[in-house]
Amino acid sequence: MLFYQIRLAFKSIRRNPVLSMLMIGGIGIGIGVATVFVTAHYLFSLNPIPEKSDVLHHVQMDNWDPNRGWDDNDPEDIPDQVTYRDMVNLMKSDIPTYQGGSFKTFLYVYPDPEMGRPFKKITRMCFSGFFKMFEPPFQYGSGWDLSADENLEPVVVLGPEVNQKVFGGENSVGRMIRIEDRDFKVVGVLDHWRPFPKYYDPHNGAFETAEEVYMPFEFFRLLKVRSAGNTSNWQEFDWSDDDQYLASEAIWIQFWVQLDSAPQKEAYFSYLNSYVEEQKKLGRMQRPTHNKLLSVMEWLDDRGAVPEEATSLMAISLLFLLVCALNLIGILLGKFLARAPEVSVRRAMGASRFSIFVEHLVECETIGVLGGLLGIAISIGGLEAVNSLFDNEFSFSLDGNMLVVSILLSLLAGLVAGMYPAWRICTIPPAVYLRER
Repeated sequence: MLFYQIRLAFKSIRRNPVLSMLMIGGIGIGIGVATVFVTAHYLFSLNPIPEKSDVLHHVQMDNWDPNRGWDDNDPEDIPDQVTYRDMVNLMKSDIPTYQGGSFKTFLYVYPDPEMGRPFKKITRMCFSGFFKMFEPPFQYGSGWDLSADENLEPVVVLGPEVNQKVFGGENSVGRMIRIEDRDFKVVGVLDHWRPFPKYYDPHNGAFETAEEVYMPFEFFRLLKVRSAGNTSNWQEFDWSDDDQYLASEAIWIQFWVQLDSAPQKEAYFSYLNSYVEEQKKLGRMQRPTHNKLLSVMEWLDDRGAVPEEATSLMAISLLFLLVCALNLIGILLGKFLARAPEVSVRRAMGASRFSIFVEHLVECETIGVLGGLLGIAISIGGLEAVNSLFDNEFSFSLDGNMLVVSILLSLLAGLVAGMYPAWRICTIPPAVYLRER
């Protein structure tokens, strides 16, 4: 029966091709616009590391001013990074499977003069646990081991862009590269890796590109560099004095731990509480104890990683689709009422109101689906335009989930547009038109 009704719907569509194309185009434009912005919001809110998001935890402690909280408008909010001294102490724990602090900075890379001029690249100072926790893909080699952290070995992991500039894209593992005033041994080369969003450090933009150089954390002392990310502080000290800087309450390090089980997480949380209590005895952390272990998705939600603009545009696009659907009600109503004499004859021959209602509703849904297919084509072009607008910095594209959403939106639009016209035509008394005949 459904296939028969669909066949009737196509016959009706072919009967008035111009009017039908107008309705299909209206739905298609609405679906295209809605799909573009729904897809953008969907991609912004995806889990960037679903296989490990529940075991990776961002560590936060409240070391802020005893007389004034981190956020005057939210007493539950606490500093979103940790101090150097706290990171050093936390690294002594043997509870996490992997752990480590990191921060970003800028360093100069000096290639062979025949390969090009020196250039500055964003660099992540981190521990070996960084690669174990976040599992970036490698083209060649791997990350360094724990001994390289402990012995401060001059090793480095390169991103594909730097490897291309310095070594022509070849396997450079084991070769030397000059960074600032020191030579480092390449132990690994990453494949293309751009976490979306950049969950391990979203402070300067959740969709910032990943770093191109990675080296052992403590080299920041020897290279005399500081964080190029956010640094916050509430105590006065001499910022030019490195020792005072490292001993201060300035927060500038992102600290992550991998806790693979609930007991492990409970043990580490108890460890954090004990650590804070010890610091209180030393005169630090005088605010009420408030530690956080946030999973990846909790951390991104806390940071508001999904741009408010994406949510607003998605809502506006769905409203636009609704307006498109509502505008078709009058057209469909006029089209269906023109068939009133034909429908009245069918009613007199025994057709039920329900069968008439379903037949016309199927026609509306058929128009909706055809509009949805047109909308998908429009959205593909729209997403390509968005990618070009941002110089392909983002990679917006439709996946299977968004294709299903597009079809469901088209069915919903067809239902909204066709419900009243289909109901109206099946409620007309047949006698009105039969008397006329």
